[in-house]
Amino acid sequence: MERKSGRRWWLKCRKKDPDPQLVDELTFSQCRQEIIGEQPLPAEVLSRWPALFLERQVRAEFRRVVITDILQSFLVGLDVPVQRLLEVYKAATKSVKKQALKDILDCLEKDDTSERRSTAALVGLPHYISQDPSDVIRMCDAHGETVDLAMKGMQVGLLIGYEGAEKDALPREVFDMAAVVEETIVVNNLKDVPCRFARLMGIIYCVNLEYPQAMKFSFEFLQRVVMKIQPDQASAQVHGLSNKLLRYKL
Repeated sequence: MERKSGRRWWLKCRKKDPDPQLVDELTFSQCRQEIIGEQPLPAEVLSRWPALFLERQVRAEFRRVVITDILQSFLVGLDVPVQRLLEVYKAATKSVKKQALKDILDCLEKDDTSERRSTAALVGLPHYISQDPSDVIRMCDAHGETVDLAMKGMQVGLLIGYEGAEKDALPREVFDMAAVVEETIVVNNLKDVPCRFARLMGIIYCVNLEYPQAMKFSFEFLQRVVMKIQPDQASAQVHGLSNKLLRYKL
């Protein structure tokens, strides 16, 4: 009974998609003026412009702001450094302080696919940079704890609902994945981690949010190195990692 009850909580807390007609009512200039000029809280943006969080609207809004397709830019850009990142992580696991990285890499020995490698590169990034991602990336047993409890304190991030008794650093069976803003699920039914990182980046841009402090350098790396948005403005920490990847021979 507990397992079914937990799953009902997950389903109950899902964010339903807004009426598709609201997408057509969005006016970019009006929406952008409110977000940039008035700087409303994310909850207010969600209430005023619910359709802004839909996938097609996120991509359209991002294209207007950055003049590029976020999904293509993110996935193509990520494909290049993935293997180098994993090798850099592997070298870092010699330090006793990088156990979390080792746990992530160990998951690839059980299931090594292109998608899993990309997921490991993304999830491992904050651990390599010595940041704690627990307030940004959380895992929730789809049959156990409630979603409200799992996303408590989350300002911006991804909530991954997994199934199965094993709770590895990278879950094998993802039941559902949700983007969270201010403890509220703004979009769910997401199952591909790399694509959903891109979606989260798009939401951060569209709602004009700051990167969460717990993963500030990780998101900056994704912006400036992976997506090549204003790469010349990279911080010393991100620039150093970028140079290390360029020098790393596979």
